Amino acid sequence: MRVFGCRSTRVLIAIVLTTCGTVRGRADDADVVKVDGAKVDVVKIDFAKQVGPILEHHCLKCHKPGNAKGDLSLATAADLRESGALSPGSPDESYLLEIVTPADENEPPEMPKEGDPLTAAQRDVLRRWIAGGADWPAAVVLREPSLADGSWWSLQPLADADPPEVPDAPADWRTHPVDRFIVATLREKGLQPSSQASRRDLIRRATYDLLGLPPTPEETAAFEADDAPGAWERLIDRLLESPHYGERWGRHWLDVIRFGESRGFERNEIINNAWPFRDYVIGSFNDDKPFDQFVREQLAGDVIGGDDRAVAVATTFLVCGPYDDVGNQDPAQAAQIRANTIDDIIRGTMEACIGLTVGCARCHDHKFDPIHQTDYYALYATFAGVTHGSREVGTAEQRQRRTEQLAPLTKSRDELQGQINVFEKTIGERADAKAADIAQHWTRPPLQRTSTEETFEPTAAKFVRLVVEGAENDPRSRSGYRVDEFEVWTDGEDSRNVALASAGGRATGRSRVAQDFADAYSADLTIDGRFGARWIASTPDLTIELADVQTISRVTFSSDRKGDAGSNGVAAFVSEYRIETSTDGEEWKAVADSHDRQPVNEAHRRYRLEQAVITKEQRRKLSDLRKQLGEINRQIAQVPALPVWWVGSFTRPAGPFHVFVGGDPQKPGDTVTPASLTLLKDVAPPSAEMATPGQSRAALAEWLVDPHNPLSPRVLTNRVWQNHFGTGIVATPSDFGAMGEPPTHPQLLDWLARRLITPEAEGGFGWRLKPLHKLIMMSQTYQQSTAPREAALSIDAGSRLLWRFPPRRLSAEEIRDTMLQITGNLDTAMGGPGFRLYRYLQDNVATYVPLEKHGPETYRRAVYHQNARASQVDLMSDFDCPDPAFAAPRRSATTTPLQALTLMNHSFTLDMAAALAERIELDVGADDSSAQAEHGFVLAFGRPPAPAERVASAGLIEQHGLPAFCRVLLNANEFVYLQ
Repeated sequence: MRVFGCRSTRVLIAIVLTTCGTVRGRADDADVVKVDGAKVDVVKIDFAKQVGPILEHHCLKCHKPGNAKGDLSLATAADLRESGALSPGSPDESYLLEIVTPADENEPPEMPKEGDPLTAAQRDVLRRWIAGGADWPAAVVLREPSLADGSWWSLQPLADADPPEVPDAPADWRTHPVDRFIVATLREKGLQPSSQASRRDLIRRATYDLLGLPPTPEETAAFEADDAPGAWERLIDRLLESPHYGERWGRHWLDVIRFGESRGFERNEIINNAWPFRDYVIGSFNDDKPFDQFVREQLAGDVIGGDDRAVAVATTFLVCGPYDDVGNQDPAQAAQIRANTIDDIIRGTMEACIGLTVGCARCHDHKFDPIHQTDYYALYATFAGVTHGSREVGTAEQRQRRTEQLAPLTKSRDELQGQINVFEKTIGERADAKAADIAQHWTRPPLQRTSTEETFEPTAAKFVRLVVEGAENDPRSRSGYRVDEFEVWTDGEDSRNVALASAGGRATGRSRVAQDFADAYSADLTIDGRFGARWIASTPDLTIELADVQTISRVTFSSDRKGDAGSNGVAAFVSEYRIETSTDGEEWKAVADSHDRQPVNEAHRRYRLEQAVITKEQRRKLSDLRKQLGEINRQIAQVPALPVWWVGSFTRPAGPFHVFVGGDPQKPGDTVTPASLTLLKDVAPPSAEMATPGQSRAALAEWLVDPHNPLSPRVLTNRVWQNHFGTGIVATPSDFGAMGEPPTHPQLLDWLARRLITPEAEGGFGWRLKPLHKLIMMSQTYQQSTAPREAALSIDAGSRLLWRFPPRRLSAEEIRDTMLQITGNLDTAMGGPGFRLYRYLQDNVATYVPLEKHGPETYRRAVYHQNARASQVDLMSDFDCPDPAFAAPRRSATTTPLQALTLMNHSFTLDMAAALAERIELDVGADDSSAQAEHGFVLAFGRPPAPAERVASAGLIEQHGLPAFCRVLLNANEFVYLQ
């Protein structure tokens, strides 16, 4: 090849040609081109800039740790070397290059299987990189690129733009900053804002939004009559000061963080001591606690709160989600369950606070957002010391006071226990000395769970009784043992089991009660001829009544006839017994016992020996000491205990912590340390590594509310906006990532978020929500009418651009609470343990049976309902009250036939209709149907009826009665929809 031109030009051309693969040579650290006999060094292939992006975009989807198809990972230099797919310096001998190069230009290459094949230029880059030695800096780790990167809108610093000027907007839309942002967007879309709503609609809207309750008729009338300037602002101020505000807005937060009062999963046992957290949340909203402090307390209240119970309770946030407490004995499964538990904490925390689906990085780097798997496991290390459960909560003074009260009692208890121990030791020593003599009488083998048989002289019997003198688990106990089958055999060659229920036998004996299945452990199981299900005794005897008198000579009984129960207590048997028979059920004769059998275990052996040598005086003295000990223990139990709340416990977990390759705890990968996410490292500095797990949580909380972290204020502001307008500026309130919806008004969102977190001394809100509510509600945007306009609907059917106020259906809680309020039955007591709209039944698993009748004890606000997971509650579940098994950042609003049926026919609705009729009669009398109709409209809808409505309603009352009319009111669309 000949190159023309001056030397510098020829060198430049040579470099270009080399890049295109036309002219090549090789040196140790650079490509070399000879031009007119001169060697020209060409810049070496930059792996990170040239080779890495090719592998990331074309190969890493399949060939990465945890998903190394063909046992080939291309994430690190070590992975590639170990694969043998590369021969540095020899491109033609490298399998990697071979499989991405088509054998025929008309055929696709073997790889990649998915996506576009490499271009000729990309293959040439790989060839020259391999030819040059395939240098791969050890620090460079390749990652499959996510859909969004660090330039994603929600990861950018909060914008600092002023509200736009809109000189052509209606005059009353030009001053409020929210209105200026909204109307500017409306102008761009060719839309006009709506006129202001009526006073009646505004007070109902504001009262429901802030309190979750309707205004009273008196409050509505007063507001409609208040023509003094500032009436609307005074209304908002009054509502924000109401204690009902915390009940309403605390419920929103409880939805977001999946707060539930049962454990979930298979057992789903109820939690009766999580309610203090619900009260903490309500109180925090009522106090307008700065939200950054609210977050700190919930993540690390045990660290920052010290002995302050009002702060320590906040860590329920970490353990208020579902968790599996079955207790799997398989180490691998137990590790997986633990990983699932920590995953729930990570997801719940990060989705609530920063609106990112961090949990998607559990098994691999996030496919859509720039969250690495190492980020996920850094959070895993942060929360690894958190364990679900209850913990004693109290101040140092309270602990000291209780210790002082207990001191004399525990001293007496220890002294009594010491005396008992001395007696038992003396008896034990004597028993040991005589053990050989006593044991020589134990000539038969010990009884067996699988089958224990007793034979005796033929005897006539209609009744056979097993009298238990000791249980396998505790030789002193006479209950708690199991029997899966008890057989009574007739004498002779054709022996028959006459105890069977099919043969007319009947079994009696008190059983353990399973509330959710009355006969789960019935004595009938002992004579059903089947093995597996067991009678669990709560009495020392089992009596079998035969169909008629039989001559019998053998009994056989067991607790694990099939031998598959293992060594646990599922099939715990008896340890000592006797068999008795009777012909009339009055006079009994002992025909066999276990006294000459060998003991079933060491505890049984010790008990037998001690009983053989103890004297009458020692027995009396021991009985007396144990009675005294019982009395002392009773007094100890009466000393008021410190509160025990479901706030979790915190320990230092055993490190080091690792990435779980593919999300599998059995495949530890790279080590990690507690830290925050790296995706904001250029905006909000990562949280510092701390010495203790609690400090790591506190550091994470500080990162979450760092003023430079743009996610937390955006997410929080959006949640507030959503709960005023039905949909947030971002319609996916817990997903601000690539799979979420983009914001409709990004500049407004940032302006509000910045105002929210700006310190109060600088004119901001200092993370307080009440000023944010007021700012939004004072806008014309919020005060618009809901009236539809056909032209506007054709452009923005969902009212997302807010050309009108979006109407909404009331939530399940609002519907129920409104019924109670307008009937005068609402119990406004705040705080404390909740009520239940179900009957709780618990044995091995929990069952929640909806109540058919909701009594006055349930007439509190719905936020105080003890919400259990996987429980259906009439009316509440029907109207989309979410199951706390999952976070509910935005309530559903379905329309189903069951909703209509519930409002029409449920006993609660009928009771409320009757109660509303009673109130109307009490208020306006029983004779004037027109006045009754008007008062009913005012109570239910906040307005008087139109003339035609008044006539029709009065006619309905006269024909069908006042309760029927009230039932119609509670079923009206106007009752459950807010304008």
